[in-house]
Amino acid sequence: MIELTVEQPIDTSPFADESGTQVNVNQTSPTYHPLSADLLAKMNAYWRAANYLSVGQIYLYDNPLLREPLKLSHVKPLVVGHWGTTPGQNFIYVHLNRVIKKYDLDMFYIAGPGHGGPAIVGNVYLEGTWSEIYPNVTQDEAGLKKLFTQFSFPGGISSHVAPTTPGSIHEGGELGYSLSHAFGAAFDNPGLIVACVVGDGEAETGPLATAWQSNKLLNPITDGAVLPILHLNGFKISNPTVLARIEHDELEQFFRGCGWTPYFVEGDDPEKMHPLMAATLEKAIEHIRQIQQNARNKNDNSRPRWPMIVLRSPKGWTGPKVVDGLQNEGTFRSHQVPLLVDADHPDHVPLLEEWMKSYKAEELFDKSGRLIPELADLAPKGDRRMGANPHANGGILLRDLRMPDFHLHAVNVPSPGAVDAQDTQVLGNFLRDVAKLNEDQHNFRVFGPDETVSNLLSAVFEVTNRQWDAREIKNDEFLAPSGRVHDSMLSEHQCEGWLEGYLLTGRHGLFNSYEAFIRIVDSMFSQHAKWLKVTLELPWRRKIASLNYLLASHVWQQDHNGFTHQDPGFLDHVINKKADIVRCYLPPDANCLLSVFDHCLRSRHYVNVVVAGKHALPQWLTMDAAVVHCTEGIGIWQWASNDQHSEPDVVMACCGDTPTLEILAAVSILHEHLPGLKIRVINVVDLMKLQPCSEHPHGLSETDFDSLFTKDKHIIFGFHGYPWLIHRLTYNRTNRNIHVRGYKEEGTITTPFDMRVQNDLDRFHLVQDVVDRLPDLGSKGAYLKQMVKDKLIEHKHYIDKHGQDMPEIRNWKWPGKA
Repeated sequence: MIELTVEQPIDTSPFADESGTQVNVNQTSPTYHPLSADLLAKMNAYWRAANYLSVGQIYLYDNPLLREPLKLSHVKPLVVGHWGTTPGQNFIYVHLNRVIKKYDLDMFYIAGPGHGGPAIVGNVYLEGTWSEIYPNVTQDEAGLKKLFTQFSFPGGISSHVAPTTPGSIHEGGELGYSLSHAFGAAFDNPGLIVACVVGDGEAETGPLATAWQSNKLLNPITDGAVLPILHLNGFKISNPTVLARIEHDELEQFFRGCGWTPYFVEGDDPEKMHPLMAATLEKAIEHIRQIQQNARNKNDNSRPRWPMIVLRSPKGWTGPKVVDGLQNEGTFRSHQVPLLVDADHPDHVPLLEEWMKSYKAEELFDKSGRLIPELADLAPKGDRRMGANPHANGGILLRDLRMPDFHLHAVNVPSPGAVDAQDTQVLGNFLRDVAKLNEDQHNFRVFGPDETVSNLLSAVFEVTNRQWDAREIKNDEFLAPSGRVHDSMLSEHQCEGWLEGYLLTGRHGLFNSYEAFIRIVDSMFSQHAKWLKVTLELPWRRKIASLNYLLASHVWQQDHNGFTHQDPGFLDHVINKKADIVRCYLPPDANCLLSVFDHCLRSRHYVNVVVAGKHALPQWLTMDAAVVHCTEGIGIWQWASNDQHSEPDVVMACCGDTPTLEILAAVSILHEHLPGLKIRVINVVDLMKLQPCSEHPHGLSETDFDSLFTKDKHIIFGFHGYPWLIHRLTYNRTNRNIHVRGYKEEGTITTPFDMRVQNDLDRFHLVQDVVDRLPDLGSKGAYLKQMVKDKLIEHKHYIDKHGQDMPEIRNWKWPGKA
């Protein structure tokens, strides 16, 4: 523990000059020079102003400066908001402002506690950024009225930090991701310090608890710094918090065990807390500067023990101490609205007025309602203001990736299905070149939970390493203090959070994962998609690089993984989000995968989900054909169809690498045994093509859909995921004769083909589907149906005896022209 003590000043008046006081951080740390009484008094006044604005946002929509006696009519009809964390965050913000000015820091603020919106909005307003972004909210009494009214009010802003809040990259509604976002922002930003306030309730979430370990992946030479500030105010909505109730030594040992150097600021008396916080913050900043100077001057990238701060202050600090005979300040009762003021509680109006007047707004704002100049001067200027920091509007800093020519990685396909390849392995070579080309730009990283090698992307390690700043031992591979790959921590939450923070601060990247386990970050994806949706509507927010997912080791590859590894439902989850934001791609082969991923890495402000296999499968299209097909997103594969000169009898459609294989195998059987049957084969790369163009910008018009799928012919559709997703996307199309085969929660450890058999996606079941829906096939259809039924029994006996699929399955090739 770093012992930090403040001697009592000779003059004990409030905020007296502490020129004789020293705050010592170990024997070797530089001496802290206390702040003057005048500066401390101004900082306390600034804090009062922020607290006043915070209370006003929660309660008022008129009489913002209490220039007349407060009436119930001045109070919002529905008072909602969260007070408990707010005064502590205001306290932190004013102190961060001071060190930003003193050290000329490039710093911004991440508000982890769930509903600290009043604090951040109020501070961004006080520093002037809010009025610059929203000119109608002026720096005067009229602007204060608008500032107060908009909070938690129809058509206004939320009670937590949101995309509408300048200086924010972190949505404060759902808890757990603040610290991983902070580290993502710090990667490749050597001049940046991210001040991340972690709520003690938030600290109980799994993602946040794991995020403390991110300090093992921060390079002091090439990366910035994260300064976590754990705000211990003791309570959640109606319960105590765990970290606030354990002993001081245990808390200290916990953080030291996580590799941090904890600094403690604890108390409730502002006279003591201001100088203590000022001293502690200076020591933390000096500590960071010493770490970075040592690392950069000596090229020493060994892992340091970064500083962090534990701030223990009362819940609802400076708020009503007792309400209706019950203690409020310092209890869970101050978490949300500490004082009910409405038609049922008119007697609380004077109490609210007394509370607000305790901040002495008449000393803080001039006659026009503007913060007085000597207080306004405490805030940093220009881009140094945390609300105006360019990193918090990452599109401003975004530079295009240098992209290699993906054609150079093309698989040579002399004819459809003539060769096999492992799609993600081919993609790995392309990503290697992306990493190499952008090596000196420091703006591209690959994230994934220990799966880069498993998903066959290991070519990237030819040009970079995994970033790893912890201890290394013999036989470790690809570990280094600096690298472009983050897959050395087995946490989907951290990979997602790091990547989001990286993207939100103006860089590029991708997240590769096993398909089934991407579901772990369902909610994180949702929050990011919502962020993109809202920021798209804010003209001052610049577009950022897309969030790109590569889902490999997918549901149809279960040679040794069991039932737990089978879940293609992320696609269902993704398409629930706004059509302006989400894109889903299922390339059928490696050349299509290259074309798709080149597009995704160049794109802006989307969430791109790409599903691709890593096992060897037939390759269908030349690169030139793949580019055309992927650009269109959907199309008839004429080389597999035989209906060019007549209407088709049946449409065979497919989406995904494995369904494409089985559909084409079924088509080859039908061509052989029913040569007169007219079959149209359609492949879908862009899943959203199936939606109407009125629902999604990629969707097909009714005319184009009918032209492809016909208005009335039976459609046998092989799909990668859950069948009902296709029905959902096409439910209002003219042709309702769509029969979908996909994953239906069957199968465990078995052969690749048997996995398809158990879910009725295999070629033999697909042939049966055609025969069953075309009764005019007569006896030819009946004999073919009997044959494929026999094959299914033969298959089962074979795998039970030999443990692998039949040779005719393993060695199947597309027979040639239809």
